[in-house]
Amino acid sequence: MTTPTVAENTAAALADDIGRQTYESAEEVLRLYQPVLRALATAAGPTVEVVLHNLDGADVDLGHTIMAIENGHVTGRAVGGPSTSLGLDVLKDRRGNHDAFGYTGYTADGRELRCSSVYFHNAAGDIIASLCINVDLSPLQQARNMLEALLPSPAPAVDAPREHFGADLVSVMDAMILEAIREIGRPVENMSRDDKITVLQRLDQRGATQMRKSIEAIAKRLGISRVTAYNYLEEARTRG
Repeated sequence: MTTPTVAENTAAALADDIGRQTYESAEEVLRLYQPVLRALATAAGPTVEVVLHNLDGADVDLGHTIMAIENGHVTGRAVGGPSTSLGLDVLKDRRGNHDAFGYTGYTADGRELRCSSVYFHNAAGDIIASLCINVDLSPLQQARNMLEALLPSPAPAVDAPREHFGADLVSVMDAMILEAIREIGRPVENMSRDDKITVLQRLDQRGATQMRKSIEAIAKRLGISRVTAYNYLEEARTRG
């Protein structure tokens, strides 16, 4: 069993507090919690990134949600930067409980992160902002390797969220596409038509097909035409 970090315990405590309150706007959340970001990052050290995302409004631009960040070097992001792949899930269900603790994320260069996210709601019940803590595990993993004390990674929970980080939404989308392809278990050149439809189905279920120019990017990765990709997507949606 993985022992929670101080940052994760703090996030859980914040979630309890946040869950009992509502906020007028993302700006109010920023004003109240920006000092918390600095305190968490300073206490936890340079391998822990702490982020506040603005998710307020009916037309959220996932390419520019970061309104405050500490230790942004962990994922290579800055103020004005993008959300992650989890932002798509949140926008599909603005009133759901998306709080999650200790799940796995990956940076664009393949480093493993341990992540926790809590969400802020307005009086109507809609999510308007989120606070995310991302711990870079690579220094610990390197130390473990040096000591030859490799431990098997626990299998993620079936319903654990999937999260991809990137410097922009294009790299986030590409990471989602590559993951869906890896899940098929064979190289693209050996995939059947049904395999490729399954890739489209999984990406559609995860919200990737809602992203700008996603079909073109998927078609390129699968080695098919844009028209074929749209046809496969239509067939994938009939599968339910």
